[in-house]
Amino acid sequence: MASQKALSDAGAAVVLNDHSHPEGAEQLASEIEKAGGAAFAHRADVADPAQVGAMFDACRARFDSVDIVVANAGLQKDSAFAEMTLGHWQTVLSTNLTGQFLTSQAAVKEFRRRGPKPVSNALGKIICMSSVHEVIAWAGHVNYAASKGGIQMFMKSLAQEVAPERIRVNSGKAAVWLASDESDYVVGTTLFVDGGMTLYPCFVDND
Repeated sequence: MASQKALSDAGAAVVLNDHSHPEGAEQLASEIEKAGGAAFAHRADVADPAQVGAMFDACRARFDSVDIVVANAGLQKDSAFAEMTLGHWQTVLSTNLTGQFLTSQAAVKEFRRRGPKPVSNALGKIICMSSVHEVIAWAGHVNYAASKGGIQMFMKSLAQEVAPERIRVNSGKAAVWLASDESDYVVGTTLFVDGGMTLYPCFVDND
């Protein structure tokens, strides 16, 4: 929930969705409200289109519309490849990849419905939370790595498709900057905030 807290600190009204541990979202929403911000918690399974629709309905009912979507739901069901069940494969892909599809699709529809607003140069912003494992292989986690690799091409393809409408789609953890007009020229990019993991530090000694 760090990105939502950062967006709130920057002045955004936020909706915090957490399907697995709703008490954390409720606590953070309460803290934001007590500090003078605007927030509420919601519980939706992003792999379920009906629940995603209900989440956007709740956003409109409380805040009139949606300007920024941070699609960050994710989970792991790890095992060696030969022992991985179809259920574990499908569960991870459903949440990590299909969840981003459903959430982003609902966002694009909402941005188009709402139309432009004077608060931003963009019609809307979608930030797809990914992982270094969209580019780094991870043995024993093929479902997770496949989902993150899928997010990379999903994000880039969506960004290419909707950029002419001034809908900006990016992947990265620097959510406040990506959501602001300061990053207006950044489209279809993954911003790795990873402490140097994508530099493969294990190779520093040529081992």
